[in-house]
Amino acid sequence: LLDLGLRLGEGSGACLALPLVEAAARVLREMSTFDAAGVTDKPGR
Repeated sequence: LLDLGLRLGEGSGACLALPLVEAAARVLREMSTFDAAGVTDKPGR
């Protein structure tokens, strides 16, 4: 995920990574599709 120079066994890496994973899951869940957003691949449509 991120290279923050943390050492094995500190446990702080999990605390820092969890919000990043949650944010990524939320983006995937809530992002509109091109059709839902009205995006077309042809000009003038």
